[in-house]
Amino acid sequence: MPSTALPKTQYAIQLVGPGDLKLNTAKPVVAPGPHQVLGQIESVSLCFSDLKLLKQFSQHPRKTEVIGGLTPDVLKEISSYVPGEKPTVPGHEAVVRIVAVGDKVKHHKVGERCLVQTDYRAFVTAGSNAAFGYNFEGALQEYVVMDERVIMDPATGERFLIPVPENLSASAIALVEPWACVEDSYVTPERQTIKAGGKLAVVVDSDRKMKGLAESLSPKAKPASITVVCADCTQRDLEKLGVPVTRLNSAAELPKEAFDDIVYFGSDRQTIEILNDKLGICGIIAIVTGGRKIGQPVSVGVGRIHYGMTRWIGTLSDNASEAYKIIPATGEVRENDSICVVGAGGPMGQMHVLRDVCIEKKGMTVIAVDFDDTRLASLLEKAEPLAKANKIGLRSVNPKTHPLTGPFSYNVVMAPIGALVADAVKNSAKGCLINIFAGIPAPTRHELDLDTYIANRCFMFGTSGSTIRDMKIVLEKVVAGQLDTNRSVDAISGMAGAMEGLAAVENRTLAGKIVVYPMLHDLGLTPLSKLGEVLPKVAAKLDHGNWTAEAEKALTGK
Repeated sequence: MPSTALPKTQYAIQLVGPGDLKLNTAKPVVAPGPHQVLGQIESVSLCFSDLKLLKQFSQHPRKTEVIGGLTPDVLKEISSYVPGEKPTVPGHEAVVRIVAVGDKVKHHKVGERCLVQTDYRAFVTAGSNAAFGYNFEGALQEYVVMDERVIMDPATGERFLIPVPENLSASAIALVEPWACVEDSYVTPERQTIKAGGKLAVVVDSDRKMKGLAESLSPKAKPASITVVCADCTQRDLEKLGVPVTRLNSAAELPKEAFDDIVYFGSDRQTIEILNDKLGICGIIAIVTGGRKIGQPVSVGVGRIHYGMTRWIGTLSDNASEAYKIIPATGEVRENDSICVVGAGGPMGQMHVLRDVCIEKKGMTVIAVDFDDTRLASLLEKAEPLAKANKIGLRSVNPKTHPLTGPFSYNVVMAPIGALVADAVKNSAKGCLINIFAGIPAPTRHELDLDTYIANRCFMFGTSGSTIRDMKIVLEKVVAGQLDTNRSVDAISGMAGAMEGLAAVENRTLAGKIVVYPMLHDLGLTPLSKLGEVLPKVAAKLDHGNWTAEAEKALTGK
């Protein structure tokens, strides 16, 4: 039940097709159904990922239909479920106030103020998973319907609407989400063995032998099935594993995107490119070269490393287990790492640099790379005091004026460009980790020097979104005063400036985050540097030019 009478219509930014945004000043406010809650959006910050949705629309892997975890009958009951060609509302970095609940809602109540965890990993799509602000309507509107059957983690029973204190500003809470995505990329556990109960494909060239498969199995369980392409292998080699085996004549016969693990004993470029398409979501491909070179670049699905969480490993030995040993427990930075953050001057790049210079790891150096000197200067102003306090080396590089020279033991790719992944491989040190944080479009392939990748024992990985765990880690830091997420704010806006704000994100005209307050219909995009000209009373509440809770109160009256 609502605590107050709800308006019939609202302001909303709707994406109705690729590149086609509309400001709808009369979008209906839908009352929640029996299992649903209605949240009033206090604030939402804009993200570069919103642009990926804007450009790809129905082709975005998170805008497609949910094919697992929720029944079609449940999905039909949710008015905010908008897959495929249906118009959606972007915006996923948000804080909401629950203003109405259905009569069958058990875990949420009217009046709660909540941080929105947006990544519904249990509800899979063909290429990724469901998400708030994609195939479920997001926060660039005044009110949003959310279904309790979606916003509860089915594995843990935890809420995706995380209660937050009243004393924090809405902007500080909304910005927990992007910081949590950064955290997720470092702390997500990596699978280090052949998947227990999974589907394994083994492809062996005619002059190679299988070795190390048994040592690569999970201690929890063997794979459920093995499909093998091997002209010279005997049945006895596989019978030792005690797993049902299917034989095929060629790698091309393997079903598309079907396997959790693919182990290839060989070094043929064409075979590797065929196997690229056979890897399923969260799958691992291991290339066992036996000391031989591929000899030419290989077209690799770099986009799926981020959205599909696929992984590539390899070894110069003839033993598959040596490839699996390369996989780290997580993507965390390590002592003595030389960390190259490409695209460090943007909003999310700044977060990576700030996080890394605050990590207590000995001997680390962070190299912030960007083509914009103004952005780099802004970043260094924030990061240098922290780096000095934590005894972390920090320097900036603009490749326009100074060449970027490696090698680096940790690379963070902050722009969705496949060539940057190739550069990270080229500039890799031994044991290099390559954090593909930017959401390169899922279908994107790019030629990589896998010979260097394998010889240097590199591991490239990517994550998309965050988990409840990540959100809580960052929220605790904000509540404790250890992290001021408002330091990321560069501009504010109401609905009148939201589309201009998205354009500013695309054109990189602002270094920090843009926070939108949907209840403010007429406020245009306003950089904090210009705030005194537009709203002097609000500007007076800034802290040395930084956004504050006091400034937000002066702006919203709350």
